[in-house]
Amino acid sequence: MGYDVKDLSLAEKGRSSVEWAAMSMPVLNIIRERFRKEKPLRGVRIGACLHVTTETANLAETLQAGGAEVHLCASNPLSTQDSVAAYLAKFKKMAVYAIKGEDTKTYYRHINAVLDARPSLTMDDGADLVSTIHAKRRELIKAIIGGTEETTTGVIRLRAMAEKGVLRFPLIAVNDARTKFMFDNRYGTGQSTLDGIIRATNRLMAGTNFVVCGYGWCGKGVALRAAGMGAKVIVTEVDPLRALEATMDGHRVMPLSEAAKDGDVFCTLTGDVNVIRREHFMKMKDGAIVANSGHFNVELDLEGLQAVSGGKRKIRDYIQEYRLKNGRRVYVLGEGRLINLAAAEGHPSSVMDMSFANQALSAEYLVRQGKSLKNTVYAVPEEIDRDIARLKLKSMGIRIDRLTAEQRKYLQSWDLGT
Repeated sequence: MGYDVKDLSLAEKGRSSVEWAAMSMPVLNIIRERFRKEKPLRGVRIGACLHVTTETANLAETLQAGGAEVHLCASNPLSTQDSVAAYLAKFKKMAVYAIKGEDTKTYYRHINAVLDARPSLTMDDGADLVSTIHAKRRELIKAIIGGTEETTTGVIRLRAMAEKGVLRFPLIAVNDARTKFMFDNRYGTGQSTLDGIIRATNRLMAGTNFVVCGYGWCGKGVALRAAGMGAKVIVTEVDPLRALEATMDGHRVMPLSEAAKDGDVFCTLTGDVNVIRREHFMKMKDGAIVANSGHFNVELDLEGLQAVSGGKRKIRDYIQEYRLKNGRRVYVLGEGRLINLAAAEGHPSSVMDMSFANQALSAEYLVRQGKSLKNTVYAVPEEIDRDIARLKLKSMGIRIDRLTAEQRKYLQSWDLGT
């Protein structure tokens, strides 16, 4: 198989890193052992566009153990761990196309290299693979059983396609599994985003005004961790229910036009476009730090920022200083891309264990049931979600109660009252 990685000599370093992550991924390890025996993915060619990290490597190995032929590219130009890409290419003989810092042209060349393998199953993190198939590689659609999607942003895009009637094969929204979003989005994003901001800046969070744009599960996680480090959290929202929830959680809620004047650190997590715009940048105090932890860098209006700036310079790894025409300075982290992967290592492996268990089992489900599914977006089957939760609890040494026969009968009845 072909590959395009930075340096194959990094493979040994990648091997040890992947092994370290595997130690905290017991659920995926259990699935891998079953896959190795049963080969439920035999003959399946998987095209995957995911963050090429140690955790993803463990997923890729699990799919390979199940009999799949895996072709992998990066889902973000800055998220690749080059040693992991080298490891998969050299030691696992996997078709990997990923280089940290690749430009947009290379990014899409890598996506097309994966699609050239004519996958029968897709696995996406942001829906770039699926959208490229539908826009430019429609000849591939007939052979595709279905696909999975990892992120909130990707699910939003796929649901829009389904609603417009243009989606041409079934997709499973892995992001919407409870064992994914309640843990990966909240605890994973919360910890890894703060990790990325701190690694990039080495700034103290305690005492800062930390502005969280978007109070979905990812925003809740970042707000939780920022508050835990002593920051004073301000939340901006467009949804009244989420704004009310943020208020009840003890955060200040206000429009971004007001928060722009108070914030020391800003982080977008909305899945939408131009959340922080030029008018917001112009109101920021001197030295404001701006980051994004949504999937695409479009959450920050970087063109607008450039237009109101007299110049920019790299002041530190992962930090660009923009000197505004009003004399103030704004610092953008990681080129506006996912800060937890641009400047750090992404989510901890213990939380990705559940997310990627959902990916692996959803792939198996699609192979078995894909031909009977319609061209729309499906939830992860309830039994898969619950089985993953049970396996995770078991791996943590935690036992729970079971309903008695009397309790089960009571819950199923309607005539038993006071």
